[in-house]
Amino acid sequence: MGTPVTTRSLHDRLKHSINRTALRSYLAEFISTFLFVFVVIGSIMSSRELLPDVTNASDPSCLVAVALANAFALSSAVYIFGASSPDNKSATSSSGAHVNPAVTFGLAVGGHISIPTAIFYWIMQLIAASMACLLLRVATADHVVPTHAIAVEMTGFGASILEGVTTFTLVYTIYAARDARKGPLSAIGPLAIGLVAGGNVLATGPFSGGSMNPACSFGSALVNGSFKNQAVYWVGPLIGGAIAGLVYDNVVFPFTVEHSAADSSGGVNDGHGTSSNAGF
Repeated sequence: MGTPVTTRSLHDRLKHSINRTALRSYLAEFISTFLFVFVVIGSIMSSRELLPDVTNASDPSCLVAVALANAFALSSAVYIFGASSPDNKSATSSSGAHVNPAVTFGLAVGGHISIPTAIFYWIMQLIAASMACLLLRVATADHVVPTHAIAVEMTGFGASILEGVTTFTLVYTIYAARDARKGPLSAIGPLAIGLVAGGNVLATGPFSGGSMNPACSFGSALVNGSFKNQAVYWVGPLIGGAIAGLVYDNVVFPFTVEHSAADSSGGVNDGHGTSSNAGF
């Protein structure tokens, strides 16, 4: 992962975030987020539809189906739209496949993506998630779009902790999978990212919903018209994602002078198709 850049002026950051290449990356982020949310929310609706009692969503098979959908969808999105090798000139439309405001926030806190770019990513992610949920509702003849919810016996604070921890593991895995010091993003990287997401759903699904993704939770809540406990799916993931980025870059795998010099010509793809140390 490239060394964070903190010396850019606001004008330079805005110029970097609003150009033709950047707009293509925002479109790619929209598509990748739409794909992910459509599959994840659709899998919940499908599994509930197949249950003998559609009002009972506690069947273990439902949890397994959703976990697999998370793993498959996220792996596919990262493989299709994720950052490529720095010298890959065909990656001009790559967004980095954040698919998740918590991932974008963690990268912004770590200095790997500019604040203006992060804001545009958030806008695309929220719109894409909302449109995916709306399409599912319309296409399924007004079936209820499920929302993430916490267990009755749990508090919002406890659910936030679970969401924060699972998002920490997800973002930490993303950092590791895309660390330029370990070589270009290969097929195993998207697989590892998808597997940790699926595992997190299996571990926390019955307790907090296993969201790890504020956009997914927001989109389903918006279409369903219920924002109960919505703060849980923002506070926990955003804090967890930010801590993951800071711990990876500054504690576990800090950048040395040697690495900084080596990365100056080969950082992580910034999501705009260029090799830059200020993007992902």
